[in-house]
Amino acid sequence: MAVSLQQLRAFVATVDAGSFTAAAATLGVGQSAVSHAVAGLEREVGGPVVLRGTVAAATPLGDRMLAHARSVLASVDALEAVVRPASARGTVRLAAVPTVCQGLLPRLREVWAVTLPDVDVQVYEGDDDEMPEWLEAGTVDAAVLVDPSPVPDGGVVVARDEMAAVIRRDHPLAELPALTLDDLHEDGLVAGGGGCEYQVQKLHELDGRPFRYAHRVREMSTMFGMIQRGEGVSIVPTLGRGMLPPDLVMVPMARRLERTLVLSGPSSRAWHPLATALVDAV
Repeated sequence: MAVSLQQLRAFVATVDAGSFTAAAATLGVGQSAVSHAVAGLEREVGGPVVLRGTVAAATPLGDRMLAHARSVLASVDALEAVVRPASARGTVRLAAVPTVCQGLLPRLREVWAVTLPDVDVQVYEGDDDEMPEWLEAGTVDAAVLVDPSPVPDGGVVVARDEMAAVIRRDHPLAELPALTLDDLHEDGLVAGGGGCEYQVQKLHELDGRPFRYAHRVREMSTMFGMIQRGEGVSIVPTLGRGMLPPDLVMVPMARRLERTLVLSGPSSRAWHPLATALVDAV
């Protein structure tokens, strides 16, 4: 089997972009070049890897290949960066959870814009459990990990924050100095938004209570909308304060729980030099 890097790049770009046309724009080549590269890959592996339709998605065979293809391309990109001139230049892919994307990355990107002016930091937003998966699979080159244990070699702590309750500004509890889980469960807890459910579960464990919720959502915008409509309350990291609509407020939790955020590269393969540059700059 003679699979080329061009074929793997075309395959991954097509699945990520959802079409051959969008993949061609991403790669800076013609659509026919992408189509031919994917077709050549399919001949080499003995079956279709991309479904042709309204959205170009991976086939079962393609899905089994995707993580390996990403890992190969990430390693090649890292190798190429090593042998290029020493100046930090190029694109680095960075993953983070929503509260970090909103509350921390703007400050970090200001630092990188000054110290690494020729580096383009592409941000990938995901949940807590997706960060290490994306990092090790080669989907991204670096990530801000939440409470990693142990802290990966070479990683650096970039921030710490705490969990806090989110309620309506006109809620009777808004005037209290701190809230308990009992206070929040009276209104119904909205859990899951923004990828911080693990920390909410930990708060319940520390209080010796079973984790329960009235609603479970994925997006913080959905969570905030439900709280605005009086359909519940929630718990989120304090870095998310800037994401709050004006009619919602944060109130400290009576039981404090800190969250540690670590900027790191992968543990299973060599770091991309630009990932190292990001860590060194902070």
